Amino acid sequence: MRKTDDMPATAPLASSEQIHAHLVAQLNDALRRPGMWGGELAIRLTLDHLLFVERRQEAWGDEQRALEQRTAWTVTGVRGAFEGVLPTDHGTSVASVYAEFAHRQGWLELDRALSADEYATMLAAIDSWASRDRVWADVTSAFGAPSVLFGSTNPSYGKTLGYVTADRSTPMLFFHLWNGTDLGTEPPWPPSREQPLLLAVRRGDAPFAASFTFTPEGLRRRPEQEE
Repeated sequence: MRKTDDMPATAPLASSEQIHAHLVAQLNDALRRPGMWGGELAIRLTLDHLLFVERRQEAWGDEQRALEQRTAWTVTGVRGAFEGVLPTDHGTSVASVYAEFAHRQGWLELDRALSADEYATMLAAIDSWASRDRVWADVTSAFGAPSVLFGSTNPSYGKTLGYVTADRSTPMLFFHLWNGTDLGTEPPWPPSREQPLLLAVRRGDAPFAASFTFTPEGLRRRPEQEE
């Protein structure tokens, strides 16, 4: 078709560098706000696109096999692994597992990177620290602002706090917080709790079942296992 004066000129396509930067930014937004982006599927699709741009499509297959070995992957994806350990909603918890992969690839943008000393001190303290019930404010008071906040800043919603150093080989540490309703009660809004409850601390890259340290509240609210 011959171009006429009324037809707009075709804009040049974005460069591969621009496409890559756009996808990295989109991934970080989807990890931090999984509910607004469509959850696990949206994260997976963005990862696929990023790996295609980098010509490393096989990297996700390697990661999925590693997740299966850790029992962090099920027929319903990462979400299925959390259904037996934490009450709903699992959106930010699921995002935290994908963030481990993103961090190792150099894609995860940290709001704060812990020093090696801060990380070592935190790692040594969390098991005994989590032996008591805690809330969101207790986590940040003890360990500072997170490296990544998965979820809303609104205390009415559950969220996951991630902590890590700039070293990509260092496993991330996660605090899973919940502000849902008690079993057998109507869902109030806003929730009756002013602060979400800490249910568990999780160590990234460890075998999934062994990676959790539950608070007493987390043990009380852990879903019943089917026989």
